[in-house]
Amino acid sequence: MFASAPLTMSLTATDLTCIRGDRLVFDKAALSLSAGQALWVKGKNGAGKTSLLRVVAGLLKPARGSVCWNGIDIREDPDAYQGHCHYIGHQDALKPVLTARENLTFWSTYAGVSRVAEALEIFELSRIADMPAGILSAGQKKRTNLARLVASPAPLWILDEPISSLDTHYIRLFADCLAAHLKDGGMALFATHQDLQVDGVGYLDLNGGGTRE
Repeated sequence: MFASAPLTMSLTATDLTCIRGDRLVFDKAALSLSAGQALWVKGKNGAGKTSLLRVVAGLLKPARGSVCWNGIDIREDPDAYQGHCHYIGHQDALKPVLTARENLTFWSTYAGVSRVAEALEIFELSRIADMPAGILSAGQKKRTNLARLVASPAPLWILDEPISSLDTHYIRLFADCLAAHLKDGGMALFATHQDLQVDGVGYLDLNGGGTRE
């Protein structure tokens, strides 16, 4: 499924420290993922979950520590690393004048694959596929954003509150999609306030609860 990814994949972060302004957000955070594994980042509001995800995604520079993809610091070749991961944050990465289908086609073309129809079907977007993204509901926008994970596949998913704005049906749909991704050898690092009830997911607790594999 991940034609451009190496056969053996690993993501490690060691001694990560994040300072925003004059505030220490988190200190000496560490994590490790290999193919088929996922880690749920837990913590109270303000614990640094979003900052940690952005650091691991290469979007925020840590005060100390390193993030390595297959043993190589991501700062050595950030473009190559970005080609292996998807970061989906709070903001909609959608062009409002384009339809849901056109937005997904952009990402699919960028990745050099053609899985838009599959993405629309999996996230039950076919009925609204040709509606401008700007008029979609919050839940429909969220599903369109998540459909990028299928339309332009990457081995590593980094997701900040992926189920916000989703009802129970679509939360379960996303959880099933995540489980299939892991079964296929993918990896995921995500923050959410709700247990997705996916087997084999460990956690990293930024409130001092440590890491559980």
